[in-house]
Amino acid sequence: MIRVQREVFETGVEIETMTSGRTDIGAVVSFTGLVRDFNEGTTVSKLTLEHYPGMTEKQLEKIEREANERWDLQGSMIIHRYGVMELGEPIVLVITASAHRQDAFEAASFLMDWLKTKAPFWKQEEDAHGQSGWVSERREDIDALDRWEKK
Repeated sequence: MIRVQREVFETGVEIETMTSGRTDIGAVVSFTGLVRDFNEGTTVSKLTLEHYPGMTEKQLEKIEREANERWDLQGSMIIHRYGVMELGEPIVLVITASAHRQDAFEAASFLMDWLKTKAPFWKQEEDAHGQSGWVSERREDIDALDRWEKK
């Protein structure tokens, strides 16, 4: 399931929605990314994320489909917000569910590594002085994604 939305989400509610009444799930892994007050040595006061509606959802559906092909999952979910976000608010949620923990862990890690470098979102951070700048991908995020390249 893919959702791209402005609204804040509740991680616990989303996990409950995915697992309610399910007895085939033995493991659930979730990752919630939050707006923090720093990045690369600069203070951050808020974050703005932009995207292209339609294109973004198609790309997220494609990567979620790939995760489900690579690992034996009973469920997966990506929720990504856009718009202006305040410190401490959630930005992204990835949930994977499987019969056994390893598939859920690896799929969640794969999805987050992809989201950090390939997802069609543009991130702008503003500091306490009102100065803003676009955020570039980091080398360590690119290296993390490289480990998932199909051999």
